[in-house]
Amino acid sequence: MQDRYTVEDLLHLMARLRDPDGGCPWDLKQDFASIVPSTIEEAYEVAEAIEAEDFEHLHEELGDLLFQVIFYAQLGREQDRFDFPRIVDTLVRKLLRRHPHVFPDGRLYGQRPQATVNESEVKRNWEAIKASERGARGDAGVLAGVARGLPASTRALKLQKRAAGVGFDWPALDGVLEKIEEEVAELRAAVAAGDSTHIREELGDLLFSCVNAARHLKVDPEGALRDCNRKFERRFNMVEGALAADGRRPTQASLEELDALWEKAKRVERGGE
Repeated sequence: MQDRYTVEDLLHLMARLRDPDGGCPWDLKQDFASIVPSTIEEAYEVAEAIEAEDFEHLHEELGDLLFQVIFYAQLGREQDRFDFPRIVDTLVRKLLRRHPHVFPDGRLYGQRPQATVNESEVKRNWEAIKASERGARGDAGVLAGVARGLPASTRALKLQKRAAGVGFDWPALDGVLEKIEEEVAELRAAVAAGDSTHIREELGDLLFSCVNAARHLKVDPEGALRDCNRKFERRFNMVEGALAADGRRPTQASLEELDALWEKAKRVERGGE
């Protein structure tokens, strides 16, 4: 029995799964587009394991995410577009190019740097190198290349960082918070007018401004919202559990009772009772 499988074994396994002669019917019918949802889901499961500090299972989640890359590599090889070695080669070359402070001669096994570089300088160089790469691809605009498939709050954060990099930014948090208050007032006006298109637009402006506040506060908005989701789920489960102990469901309780149980759940979490 083999002690430990390797990447080469994984590539072989993937090729067998996609082999028209005896492969897996489900894997055979997949294409680039059809496995995108699985890729996104696996990435979030990695994030969830890390946030929960579930390191016992993190390697398994990372393996599931790696399998997505292996799957794309197999599809690329079948269509003579690229293969796994090319993915690795492209990645290594890009990382060498973006880390001149670690690989000063641009070679993986070349000379080591003679002096350390501070983090702020590394970030400036990183952005300059990425901008140069975008220019080489023909993506000349400041906001070019920010993937449209990102979660909306993550994409908003990246767009704002790009704009801030060229000086288009609030000088301080106070301006951002005032903008949020302004957007709330505009949303209220849109709601009062009953214009659904305007309501959607103003709500989007408010959410965008909240992401801006998160950026100024150095808080990841996507992570903060995930934390909030978990907190809501946890507290609502406590409300539901309290009602279940009385033989009832949430639909059988008044809003006032649900709210009282919610406040109790908050106090319990904070150690109040």
